[in-house]
Amino acid sequence: MEPPQDASPDQTSDGNAPAAVSVRSVETLTKRQDFQRAARARRAAKPGFILQMRERAPEEAGGIRVGFTCSKKVGNAVARNRAKRRLREIARLTLPDRGLNGMDYVLIGRRGTTATLPFEQLQHDFHAALDVLHHKTR
Repeated sequence: MEPPQDASPDQTSDGNAPAAVSVRSVETLTKRQDFQRAARARRAAKPGFILQMRERAPEEAGGIRVGFTCSKKVGNAVARNRAKRRLREIARLTLPDRGLNGMDYVLIGRRGTTATLPFEQLQHDFHAALDVLHHKTR
């Protein structure tokens, strides 16, 4: 015997959980050439990371793409992985709503600060960096 199903605010009317992020998908950069192109583009440096943004050519059209990198200067493997996890999370929470289609974003971790800054500070810095780069685009 099953208990009756209540329609909770965490579920849609068909019983499925709502999407965790916006409908807009964010693709991940994997090719070295894409990272190199982004390195020659505009950037905004913040205490916890550096954000690079590149506008893709019309023939490369598509949605939003994002890449993450942390060099060995950031620390050992544990520190690099923690920094990248934090960068992935701020991108996942922000880019579907605030990112621009046809753009590549690369987040570069910084030594000591990416893994240790409060998460709210990283998010605030990411929003500020996006505002700076998007303002230069328009």
